[in-house]
Amino acid sequence: MSNEEGKALRYSIYFSTILIIVTALTLQLIRIQILNSGKFKIKANENSVKAIPVAAPRGVIFDRNFNLLVGNKPSYNLVVIPAYFDTSSFTRFGKLLGFSKETKLEIIRAKRKYSKFKPIVVRRDIPFDVVSGVNEYGDELTGVKVEFVPKRDYAYGVNGAHIFGYLQEITADELKNSMGEYVGGDEIGASGIEKYYEKYLRGKKGKKLVVVNSRQQYIRDFRNGAMDLPPAKGDDIVLSIDKKTQIAAENALKGKKGAIVAIVPKTGEIIAMASAPTFSLSELSVASPSEWRAIVFNKDKPLFNRATMSAYPPGSTIKPLEALAGLASGSVTPRTTIICKGGLQYGDRFFGCDHIHGKVNMVKSIEESCNTYYYLLFLKMGFAPWLDFTRRFGFGRKTHIDIYEEKKGLLPDSAYYNKRFGRHRWNKGLLLSLSIGQGEVSVTPLQLAKYTALIAGGGKTVVPHLAKGFIDNKTNAFHPFSFDSVKINLNKNDLAVVKKGMFEVVNGEGTATNIKDAYIPIAGKTGTAQNPHGENHAIFIAYAPADNPKIAVAVVIENAGYGSTHAAPVAHKIIRTYLRNLIHKKMRKLK
Repeated sequence: MSNEEGKALRYSIYFSTILIIVTALTLQLIRIQILNSGKFKIKANENSVKAIPVAAPRGVIFDRNFNLLVGNKPSYNLVVIPAYFDTSSFTRFGKLLGFSKETKLEIIRAKRKYSKFKPIVVRRDIPFDVVSGVNEYGDELTGVKVEFVPKRDYAYGVNGAHIFGYLQEITADELKNSMGEYVGGDEIGASGIEKYYEKYLRGKKGKKLVVVNSRQQYIRDFRNGAMDLPPAKGDDIVLSIDKKTQIAAENALKGKKGAIVAIVPKTGEIIAMASAPTFSLSELSVASPSEWRAIVFNKDKPLFNRATMSAYPPGSTIKPLEALAGLASGSVTPRTTIICKGGLQYGDRFFGCDHIHGKVNMVKSIEESCNTYYYLLFLKMGFAPWLDFTRRFGFGRKTHIDIYEEKKGLLPDSAYYNKRFGRHRWNKGLLLSLSIGQGEVSVTPLQLAKYTALIAGGGKTVVPHLAKGFIDNKTNAFHPFSFDSVKINLNKNDLAVVKKGMFEVVNGEGTATNIKDAYIPIAGKTGTAQNPHGENHAIFIAYAPADNPKIAVAVVIENAGYGSTHAAPVAHKIIRTYLRNLIHKKMRKLK
């Protein structure tokens, strides 16, 4: 055999070998892809790996002394994937599943839509017997699963519904704007602190990989959980609320309608904020659609935060502000006196006063709440200075508290009256009720508390706020929140006169001597807001200790009558609760 022939033979053997190998591989691929495709497809379906989101515990909520107010506890939700759900289960397992008529309709509608593979949370916080029942009949209950989720725990002695706020399932619009951070069925802060500080509280979901069969039923953990991603708990929020003072405020409002707000004058920190009637966050978290509607449409409006959203005429609590406006405008001096004969005749209308006070100067006008003094002051001063000072103290504007539920009240100006009565068709006589906090002006209890804090703090405070800061879940470090300062220029001598009048309200011969305290000097101002729909509203503002204020408080009790009788004792209780350590210290000294 020549060299050429040998070379040709080697090439022939080489290519024949390659051809045989390629042919064998091709036949194997045909067997796998075509002849046995059904078999391998079934095995692939039976052993698919699924990523299951693991809910992250929300950050907990503490009071200013790190007492727990809102925590977390384990809970289970009943979840249905409509595409895999057999509607015959409505009959066979109806008692176990406890589906309402509304839930059944929701599942049926979802099965007909493009979203039929989207899990639906049909029951939250299900009892253990349902959990065990679903696990027992798992093979028959296709498309039904139990999902472990951390749930809010409110069993710490404080209601705080209007402070903490509630959670609800994310809406379609919220989901659309969430930038992929949420999925359908997730719970999200819907009001209060839960909503305002959602980005801190919500945490980060984890991921659990499991092997499931074609019916989406669990077979085993994928790689024994080695590739799972644990959830990251949200950051904790530390509130400025004092737990004991908050409980005292809530108890004081039981069986009443109204609101209480207490603030640290220097810092703007809210010590207590209560609104009544209220509701139970624990009950709301498991309410059925019909139960939810009953709460929403309750005639007493328990979801409505009266502390920040109800606007009331301030009544005589506005008199210290008006006195400051009169002094600043030069309309009066501290020694200016008037003779009160029980009211003022202006035009064809008589504007009354509660008593015949006789000779009245500024201190006495506040101490005894003389309407006549302020009618005359308003007429001399004019509308503009009154409007200027009420604006300075924040009336007619939101305080920008760190919850979204807030209204600005009403501070009428010339444009308001022109629109309502026509240009040049209103005069001072129409406005005279403003001088005693009646008429068109209305303020929220929160605005009243801020106004009181400004007087107590010499014209300085900070935007009212509920949260002091957050605790980083990764580092455990506390990070304080920052809020804007609030400052108005007040003459010190003018302020001293007004403060003297407010001190005498409680400690002299004023309208709130019933709350004079042997240990804590209190300064305050009573108010009674006229209510055309029933009994008048009782109002009281105060700060204490009078010589070194550490708390400013506003109390509004609806349809109760006089502020001195019904609102002042409540404020006294709040003050004593917050200053309990100072009282005990003074008591020990006396012993």
